[in-house]
Amino acid sequence: MSHRFVKPRQGGFTLIELITVIIILGVLGATALPKFANLGADARVATLKAAKGALISSAALAHARHLIDNKATTMTMEGVQVTLANGYPATTTDAQARKFAELAGLSEDYVIDTAKGELKITPKGVARANATKCFVAYKPPATFGGAPRITEAAVPLDCS
Repeated sequence: MSHRFVKPRQGGFTLIELITVIIILGVLGATALPKFANLGADARVATLKAAKGALISSAALAHARHLIDNKATTMTMEGVQVTLANGYPATTTDAQARKFAELAGLSEDYVIDTAKGELKITPKGVARANATKCFVAYKPPATFGGAPRITEAAVPLDCS
């Protein structure tokens, strides 16, 4: 009785198939990478929009409390003592501005600048040269009955 040994077929991919797949993945990677390359700047813009919302909410809450508390000039909210000017959180001194930033929950992940009686907030990680173009600023009203001025300057290209 004769036995024939049949060699089993090898399974796998040919070199041409492997190279083709590598080229396709390279082309896909090259076209998809630019879409995700600027995510850091986009994230900083989003955090600035959140910071603006926090400033607006905190200022409105302090103003409402000011009206309820018979026009108090200082108050403690969330464990933070805030000084008010014309019914809104004051930013005349560095300490007042930092207290307001703390009330808004913005004291940790942001660079706080308190020059010119204004609270200016920039996300950490923004290049120093771009800090003047990527910020949210708060200034209390100059007169009673006015509204605070909240300015946002946040463009993804400027927040890198």
